[in-house]
Amino acid sequence: MTLVHRVLFPTPIPSLDEYVRHRGGRGWERARELTAEAIIAEVEASGLRGRGGAGFPTGRKLRTVADNHAPDQPTAVVVNGAEGEPGTFKDRTILRNDPYQVIEGALIAGRAVGADQIIFALKTSFATEVARMRAAIDEVAAAGWADHVRLLVFEGPDEYLYGEETALLETIDGRHPFPRIAPPFRRGVHDIVESSADVGTGSGLSAHVEMAGPTDESEGSPTLVDNVETVANLAHLLARGPSWFRTEGTPDSPGTIVCTVSGSVEHAGVGEVQMGTPLREAIVAIGGGPRPGQTITAVLSGASNALITAEHLDTPLSYEAMAAIGSGLGSGGFIVFDDSDDLVAVAAGVSRFLSVESCGQCTPCKQDGLAIAHVLDRLSRSEATDDELAGLAKPLSRVTDGARCFLATQHQTVVTSILDHCQDLVAAHLDRTAPGVEPALVAELLDIVDGVAHEDERHRTKQPDWSHDAIYSGQSPADRLDDHRAGPA
Repeated sequence: MTLVHRVLFPTPIPSLDEYVRHRGGRGWERARELTAEAIIAEVEASGLRGRGGAGFPTGRKLRTVADNHAPDQPTAVVVNGAEGEPGTFKDRTILRNDPYQVIEGALIAGRAVGADQIIFALKTSFATEVARMRAAIDEVAAAGWADHVRLLVFEGPDEYLYGEETALLETIDGRHPFPRIAPPFRRGVHDIVESSADVGTGSGLSAHVEMAGPTDESEGSPTLVDNVETVANLAHLLARGPSWFRTEGTPDSPGTIVCTVSGSVEHAGVGEVQMGTPLREAIVAIGGGPRPGQTITAVLSGASNALITAEHLDTPLSYEAMAAIGSGLGSGGFIVFDDSDDLVAVAAGVSRFLSVESCGQCTPCKQDGLAIAHVLDRLSRSEATDDELAGLAKPLSRVTDGARCFLATQHQTVVTSILDHCQDLVAAHLDRTAPGVEPALVAELLDIVDGVAHEDERHRTKQPDWSHDAIYSGQSPADRLDDHRAGPA
């Protein structure tokens, strides 16, 4: 199977001039000739869906933000580049390869929703991507593309939840990355340069917001939040039109998707394929297929969706097909396992990652999450008892109670799917016939170099309070951290 190159050009684009020579800028030229309504209609007709995980229709999101715009109130576009999903490296690859298309797409989105500022939200630790974006913004500004709007790079913390839409906005507003109940279109961001003060709603919630309610113009206009790959697609879509966009992909999932393949494969990599490409083909095209003499037994779509088992390896990469097998595309990060991998150790690793990264605003998410991780740790090491495994049902069933974000559901879904799939291996760990192993490291990818994926080894020592102290404090991040200012623990 041949890789495609709509968003991920074969070689890096070194300058704005080179970008323009490769047809760059035509989408922004066309957008300036269209009304906001016409831009939104084009995106709706294209069928583009968000490439950040949920697959929400991009045109619908644009229209919602535009329709809720408060008169005489500024609005913003936030490009979510806080990539931290295990097994995913596609947004950082796009930014390294061609940041100009991301800026162009963001300008188009900004025109559609009437934004006066565009914020590219990255992590401070993404030094390469931050430098590339700042340099590209300077070039775009010098070329006069953004005279009407401020282009800003925001550098946030390494926490996984920073990538959640509402937590991202909290962080931009000067607080910690704790998800809030009110969705982005009910309250946007303040001026990140001039204001990072506490919202002070008196709600008693760590994220300092009330439940979403009727529109209140005093809260300001809504904010559009879309991820890097989604925004990059806007540049090409507006340049060539919705009919062209639909020439690849499926009717319900048109276009292409940039995937990361890592784990038990010949080599880790990032590549772009048409939506509808069978997962097995994408694994071969991007990762070289299974290692010599090994057989792929399962695949995880990050730490967000149910395990994809061997009998479903030919499932098309589309939102509808992945949903039909009870899993999901997520952010296109596929971690491959073969018959040498212990899936109980994988379940323990996923559980540890999610329980540690939980902020603790929702007690079941944090406390039941830690209880799940503890039992799975012991099970992976072949130390758990039958009673401990039987007792796992309670925390798994209630971990999602009152959850304000998707993390607890991820925990429940991924762990349950793995345990259901490998019951014989679970039994072998219980009766000690399977050798005890440490939980697998499940963490953010720091880089892919020469086909080798480098995971964040620091996560092995990260405590549930988000510190790296030798001893866990017993507190949740929401209890331990000062809620008034954002930043790493």
